[in-house]
Amino acid sequence: MPRVLNAIVAACPDLGIGKNGNLPWHPARLSNEFKHFRKMTVTSSVEGRQNVVIMGRKTWFSIPAKNRPLPDRINIVLSRQCKEPPAGAHYLASDFSSALRLVDVELADQADQVWIIGGSSLYKEMMETLGPRRLFVTQILKQFECDTFLPEICLDKYRLLSEFPEVPQDLQEENGIQYKYEVYESIEQ
Repeated sequence: MPRVLNAIVAACPDLGIGKNGNLPWHPARLSNEFKHFRKMTVTSSVEGRQNVVIMGRKTWFSIPAKNRPLPDRINIVLSRQCKEPPAGAHYLASDFSSALRLVDVELADQADQVWIIGGSSLYKEMMETLGPRRLFVTQILKQFECDTFLPEICLDKYRLLSEFPEVPQDLQEENGIQYKYEVYESIEQ
């Protein structure tokens, strides 16, 4: 059975996901939304294994240095420029398919779930990859100025699930910002 690829992202109504290397709502903090991100990406379904987070180089460097690598997860950074993993990263891959090969071959005995955590081009590549995929989207219900965007979620390729384990269904609010969690699953073509 092919591995399910998961992506997790928080997006504004216009699908904006970043501004100047930060989250669009920065400096406001959405602590509970961050806890949801952590719980989803850390919680392994197999005893003794860790989840993998795959991110682009810019996403890696957008994480505060004191929080790198993301703890309790295997961190893979994608870069065509770096010759070795950035300080703190566990692995470096030159592209998405190389990262997936690394997970399936070298990390086969350690890795459980795979989580794509950004940026924009990596989300796009994952969303167009064949095989089972899930998108965990936090819909931020307030527009902020953005310079980085999530590709459109094509509803002929993905369906919105009515519920998913461990994902709250009710409207959330922090610091005057409302949001809701949505989970999309790929439709086999």
